[in-house]
Amino acid sequence: MKHFFLMSLALLGLCSCSSSDSSDDVLDEENQDDETIAELHAAFAEFNTDATDIYLSDNGTTVTIETTGLPNHETVYWGEGHELYKDEPDVELTPSIMASNNNAVTIVVDATPDLDGSSIATNFDTIGIAVSGASIFNDQEGGGALNEAAASLDWTGAHIGPGVYHYHLEPVAFSYDDENLVGILLDGVFIYGRKCYETGDYPTDLDASGGHTGITQYSDGEEEYHYHIINELYSTTGSYIVFAGPYQGY
Repeated sequence: MKHFFLMSLALLGLCSCSSSDSSDDVLDEENQDDETIAELHAAFAEFNTDATDIYLSDNGTTVTIETTGLPNHETVYWGEGHELYKDEPDVELTPSIMASNNNAVTIVVDATPDLDGSSIATNFDTIGIAVSGASIFNDQEGGGALNEAAASLDWTGAHIGPGVYHYHLEPVAFSYDDENLVGILLDGVFIYGRKCYETGDYPTDLDASGGHTGITQYSDGEEEYHYHIINELYSTTGSYIVFAGPYQGY
């Protein structure tokens, strides 16, 4: 009985080790599926460093973007008395102003977008962070069409409500009819202005999300998938939606 008991313990230990080793192998395979990078993409150098803190996370598989949400350009939403306040008498102001609002946002995106994944629709709230440090929203407002709230948009296509200062339209404060970097979206894909850096003209090969593969000013001569603001006027606003979706990088 004593020898049988010892042999049973030994077999149990062996099975336990085998099970553990098998689990470790599965975890290792899952980790290998997440592509790691050693340094941030060159495009992140364009983000407003006064508002954003951007760093690699999760062993280089993700990028974390922490932002105050406060843009580095003029707007009526700074409130009178602020150095960046811009008088915009035609804007139907929402109740909030920058000085009395918490605009801080943190997002975590894949360091390498998963373009083999599923296309996912955008949702309300922050769908990306602009180079100014403020949030990007989609083409809707409060569950309805954006044109119902268009009168509250400032000169650069943004307003406050709900929650944070955010852009719906082409942010002319830093990108207007050009190839400038606009920001990054929740799927880790960068978005640029209406024109293509590679051709100097409006791209003609965009997918339903406004994306295509090509060289950008930050891709070091290599082609990469990226979005553009689609060159189609939105409703009666006389401007262009930043991004309506769906995301392609999940």
